[in-house]
Amino acid sequence: MMRSSTGLARSTMAIASTSFARPAMLRATARPAAASMMAAGGPARIMKRSYHEKVIDHYENPRNVGNLPKGDMDVGTGLVGAPACGDVMKLQIRVGEDGVISEVKFKTFGCGSAIASSSYMTERVKGMTLEQAGAVKNTEIAKELCLPPVKLHCSLLAEDAIKSAIKDYQTKRAKRTAAATPPPSASASTQTAAHA
Repeated sequence: MMRSSTGLARSTMAIASTSFARPAMLRATARPAAASMMAAGGPARIMKRSYHEKVIDHYENPRNVGNLPKGDMDVGTGLVGAPACGDVMKLQIRVGEDGVISEVKFKTFGCGSAIASSSYMTERVKGMTLEQAGAVKNTEIAKELCLPPVKLHCSLLAEDAIKSAIKDYQTKRAKRTAAATPPPSASASTQTAAHA
């Protein structure tokens, strides 16, 4: 091996002689399948799995990431998770007086498909009524993002998250409406009884 003025050859040799590099014999015993492929004349055709470009786009450039104030009466929060894979998704909606979703935010801890499903869902439901948003199905998300069958649970999480956020908003709204409606007073019931 020739010595270069940059010392690249020396540094490569130094790395190869450290304990991090496995000797060829050890590599062959550690990975028998790889060793048999190499002995058979080279690597066999290896199937490569990759995400669809739409998933990559939403993963690398997620839309509407963040939080809304959970205590606001016009905000609904959905927090869902998948114990099998460890994905956790929080989706929040802000609903206007007209019942239309005006703002959506999410935070997801999970794989690229889970993040992409969350991101897509936020774009999809913004501007919808609660009824329309609740009707968005995981199959629509999976189809749009071209998710493989093994990743369908990610789109199901997004569907569950929006439904949970809607339910939370409706619960808050019902409490607010009940608090705003004054209970019938004792004098009103007495007057009603006197007129009877």
